[in-house]
Parts: sequence; C-alpha cells; structure tokens
Amino acid sequence: MRYVLRRFFHAILLLLVLSFLSFALLQCAPGDFFEAMRMNPRVSAQTINGLRAEYGLDRPFPVRYALWMRSMIRGEMGFSFAYESPVGPLLWPRARNTLLLAGSSTLLAWFLAIPLGIWMAARKGHFADRACSVATSALLAIPDLLLFLLLLLIAVRTGWFPAGGMASPGFDDFAFWSKVKDILLHFALPSLGLAVVTLPILLRHVRAAMIETLNSPFILAARGHGIPRSRLLWRYALPAASNPLISLFGFSVATMLSASAIVEVILSWPGLGPLMVQSILSRDIYVVIGVVMLSSVFLVAGNLLADLLLFMSDPRIRAESVQ
Repeated sequence: MRYVLRRFFHAILLLLVLSFLSFALLQCAPGDFFEAMRMNPRVSAQTINGLRAEYGLDRPFPVRYALWMRSMIRGEMGFSFAYESPVGPLLWPRARNTLLLAGSSTLLAWFLAIPLGIWMAARKGHFADRACSVATSALLAIPDLLLFLLLLLIAVRTGWFPAGGMASPGFDDFAFWSKVKDILLHFALPSLGLAVVTLPILLRHVRAAMIETLNSPFILAARGHGIPRSRLLWRYALPAASNPLISLFGFSVATMLSASAIVEVILSWPGLGPLMVQSILSRDIYVVIGVVMLSSVFLVAGNLLADLLLFMSDPRIRAESVQ
C-alpha cells in the first residue's frame, strides 16, 4: 500500500505540474478566440474588450489559472468559446472513442509482438529472424502520416472499408448484427494502422529481452536438464524477461496516444484528435488545454499501471518498498 500511495502521489504531482505548464504556455501564445473579430470593421474594439472581460480573459494569470482549476475540480474543464458550453461534456464522448481505439490497438500490438518476438528470439540468426528484422526496419522507416494515408487510399479505392467516421448514415435503423458489422468495419483500419505503427518497436524489444534471457545461466541449466523447448520459452524465459517489457508498456501507451491523434484526423475517427486540431485553429484555448490534460491523464495512468504490474511481478521491488 505504501508503494501504491507513493506512485499515486507522484502521478498527481506530475499532473499538477503539467496543468500549470500547459496553461501557462497556451496563455502566453499571441492572440485569442476573439482576435479574429478585430479584422471585422463592424465590430468595435469596445465590443471585443467587453467579450474578453465577460469570459475573464482580461484578468491576471494567477486568477485565470485558479478559476480554471476550480472548473477542473467540478468536471467542467473551462469554457469553450466556439461551442459556448463547458469543455468537459465536449471531451468525454470523444475521450471514450480515443480510449477505445488506442486501447484495442495496444492490445492487438502486444498480442502480435509477444509471440512473434519469442519466435524470432528462438530462431536468432536464421533466415526467418533476418526476414522479420528487415520487415520491422522497413515499417520503422515509413512515416506514420504516410502509412495512414495509404490506409485511407485503400479504403477509397477498394471500397472494402469505410473511408472515415465511426458509423454509417442511418446506423440507428440497422439490425443488431448489421450494427456490429458496421462498427467493426469502421474500426478495422484505424486500429490496424495504430497497431502497425507500434508493432516494430515492441517486436524488437521483446526479441532483445528474450535473447538476453535465453543466454542467462539458469536458462542454459534448465536446457541441460532436458526441459522441453516450448515450456522453457513460455514458462521460464518469458516471465524472466517481463520486467523491461512491462516498463515498455507505458511507452507504448504514449506512442498510441500520439499516433491516434494523426489517424483520427486522417480517417475522421470522432476522437480527441480532430477536436484538438479544430480548437487550435480557432484558438479555443480551454478545449486545447482540456485535450492536453486528458492525454496526460491517459499517459500517467498507463505508466502507473506499468509500475503496479512491475510491483506484482518482481519480488525485489516489493522487498525494496518494505525497507
């Protein structure tokens, strides 16, 4: 419990620092949502100044940060000038869609990386291992943006998958299984694209961790005792190599979140990415800060989960936490 509370306290402290820095950087950016009105000769400077005063943009920085933190505690997360509503209700549905996409893609990437990485490590130096290494290098060389554009081109040219969105028009009138099929078709390309982006990095780390473990003395001794190959790999080598892989889990969450913003914009997935782009263009700063903070919460939560998994899997960490 002491270890969990300490990690949780560190996560809260990190989020507070991130909130202050994000708010400060965006507040220091030139212009605001009402700046474009100055280009309209029919809108007077007094009207613009009145609007800025109404929304508190003329107040000192500490006052604005305190008011925004109070709205964060209430779940409002500030006020959106473009949508004329609190930011929280705008973000929650889109955050759910982003979590659905990033979470399933993370599971898919790890589901492929672990058996493939073990298979490559067991065949180190063979033709299959070299071929897979070349393939992962090729995938790493392809920019994420280009890969997602290729997926969009496949959807448009073949017509096998929808070119964007989360559901087809008239979705509410579909039968149950037709709804399931429609969602899966819309879901296939974005989740596959995100998994492919993360897979080469995960695959290389799994392979490296397994090769190091397979060369350790206790594995060589177990092999000398005639333990079957499959049991040696899955029962002894994989648990021993799990620590760096669990630490890598938090990194994979960050990669998924950064790549999901791009794929959501290109494939029109209704997540946080398109909303953030629109808000940046319109200078709707509180929506931008809300998206940044939600992404930070997802990232910190992923790393916190990785720390807890390390605590459960490694008795050395449990022993150190007691001391």
